[in-house]
Amino acid sequence: MQLTFSASVFAIIILILSVIVHEVAHGYAANALGDPTARLAGRLTLNPWPHIDIIGSVLIPLFLIISQSGFLFGWAKPVPYNPYNLKNQRWGEMLVAVAGPLSNILIAVLFAIIARLTIAMALPVAATSFAKLVVYVNIFLGLFNLLPIPPFDGYGVIAGALPYRYATSVRAFEQRVRSFGPIGLLATLFIFVTILSGPFYELGIFVFRLLVGG
Repeated sequence: MQLTFSASVFAIIILILSVIVHEVAHGYAANALGDPTARLAGRLTLNPWPHIDIIGSVLIPLFLIISQSGFLFGWAKPVPYNPYNLKNQRWGEMLVAVAGPLSNILIAVLFAIIARLTIAMALPVAATSFAKLVVYVNIFLGLFNLLPIPPFDGYGVIAGALPYRYATSVRAFEQRVRSFGPIGLLATLFIFVTILSGPFYELGIFVFRLLVGG
């Protein structure tokens, strides 16, 4: 999907709000499972300011739009989280990890329904286009975060599902990647774009068309 300038501006705004919902979902899941760290830090809020990461929330999405990559991705500041506080030590980390991508998938499904309703009710094309843009952004955001490579949520889901003796070494590798901060994430992003962007884009478009039709 190639975006016009105005659509690109809306896409970045939608992306920022979506990554905030993504992180807040992690925080609420952790809080529900016994870890109040995000709540005590004041991060269970949709107020953008505590969440925005200038690189992940603004610069990377802007670069992807300018380069006409065909998909959007970004991130907000991760919510603070202490897995040792979780009541369910066996499945808790996996549930917290999957909460973020699941929130984006649910947003995509909700706005796909809205998009179909706007067509059925013959509402202005702008309403349909906006709803489809929300679907588009959240599909790619959700799928990207489900990639089974660190430091994305998909890796955390796999680590949480593995037996303890394997999960320990898997999580240790993730911590090494995270220790590089944004550099580690950018390196992962570069490798992904170089090797897997084509198949990933096709998958995203397939899911998009499946949801909105056409």
